[in-house]
Parts: sequence; structure tokens; C-alpha cells
Amino acid sequence: MATSTLVQFLDAGEAADTMNRRQVETFFAAGAITAGDFVALDVGQTGADKALFIVQAPAAAGHGTTIGVAIETATGSAANPAQVRVVVAGYVASASVTTGSAAGSALTPTGTAGRVGAAQYDPTLGSAQPLPNVVAVALTTASGNTAEVMVCKRF
Repeated sequence: MATSTLVQFLDAGEAADTMNRRQVETFFAAGAITAGDFVALDVGQTGADKALFIVQAPAAAGHGTTIGVAIETATGSAANPAQVRVVVAGYVASASVTTGSAAGSALTPTGTAGRVGAAQYDPTLGSAQPLPNVVAVALTTASGNTAEVMVCKRF
């Protein structure tokens, strides 16, 4: 069930879950997911389960099914899936981001499962530059492969 955004409440210094700019959804994990991992819809499922099950965001750069950040650790199996809460929009205090990604960087899936990094611009492509698959914005410079992020609404 989606978190409600009807109550307009915002108070400086409060926990992230009290502000109306953060939306959390519950999904099923059929594998291991660690708190802070970026996650993606599991398109390996059948039918509507593709929108119900999640996996770590694939290592493929710019993966389009990435939807948010897991805020709890879950280990499940296909026969016994585990529930996991995912921030699909808003602030996350500790997400898996490639070390060195600067504060303010647009973030996109890169080469490590569950982790994102700064979107790269290829100057050789000029105006043919494809738009990056931005899933979040870094709010702090990443250190130790973690950073504060603002997840962009995609789901």
C-alpha cells in the first residue's frame, strides 16, 4: 500500500519519514537485498508479478526498471518471498552510490548490482547524447560507496 501524501507536514530536523515528499512502497524480494541497495522491478516474473517483485538494480548501465532504494534488508526465495520496503520518491539517508559521485550529481545505474553512480556525458556524441536514466540525485558526495540521495519518482 502506498504511503499517503495527503497530510502536508514538514518540520525541519524531523526524521525523513515525517515529510510528505517521501513515498515508500512494499514489494516482495525473491533474493537477497540489502538496505541501501537500489532496486528494480523483476521482469523475470510472469504477469502482474513483474510489478510486485524486485531485485537489486542490474549492473547494466542505465537500466530502465530501477525504481528506488530498499530501506531494509530482506532475504527471500522464489518459493518464500520476503517483504521489503522501498523508497520510490524522496530522501534516503544512506544509499549505495559509487564513491566520488559529487553532491548534486544526477545518478544512474552503473556497473555494480544495487549501486548507482554519476551520469556521464560523452562529449563525442554532441547533440546525439542520449538522456541518462536518472533515478536519483546525490545530496552529499559519496564516500565508502554511500551517500544521501533524493530518489526521483519513477513508479
